[in-house]
Amino acid sequence: MKVIITGGTGMIGNLVLTHCLNAQTITEVLSLVRKPSGQAHAKLLEIPVRDFEDYREEDHWFQEVKVAFFCLGAYTGQVPDELFKKITVDYAVAFAQALERNSPGARLCLLSGAGADRTEKSRTSFARYKGMAENQIAKLDLEFYSFRPAYIYPVEPRKEPNFGYTLFRALYPILKIFGQRFSIRSTELAKAMFHVGLYGAEEQMLENKDIFRYTGNHE
Repeated sequence: MKVIITGGTGMIGNLVLTHCLNAQTITEVLSLVRKPSGQAHAKLLEIPVRDFEDYREEDHWFQEVKVAFFCLGAYTGQVPDELFKKITVDYAVAFAQALERNSPGARLCLLSGAGADRTEKSRTSFARYKGMAENQIAKLDLEFYSFRPAYIYPVEPRKEPNFGYTLFRALYPILKIFGQRFSIRSTELAKAMFHVGLYGAEEQMLENKDIFRYTGNHE
């Protein structure tokens, strides 16, 4: 089985990538990156991408792909709004369109977010842009699944991107008490994405509480 992933150097993408490399059923993994990470594995081919909005000259990357993971993203406020929209919507849709052109019917798992608004009317850019991406990808000839996690607790220590994430990390023990609607561990989310990538899911849009049904160890 051939898998393609973008965002494989990020918090969730890297965990998904590791599951793919360890899975016996997966024989080839293409990881589209901004710059080489230096990671080496017999199954892994890292491909630096010049333009995440246009793959027409690189369509061969997407041929004979069974499963794709789009885990590339940016945090709200981390980049200007125009670039945030480009990464969230345009990059995701271009990736999905390239997959449809070359491997129609392939399974695509998108890392979206809680509150994604498919009416595209939300005043929050994050919700509006995530909804836009979901709407456009859902129209394609793909087996599409969108993951909408709430707060993602980073299991591996990291430098938090802003004060809000620093605060949420401190409050995680309290959030966890409120159940499966409000938070999820990074390792749990990655396991669920990997499992759905291999086996599919009952629903197309997986909210935080839905994701937990697919967090078992299925390697």
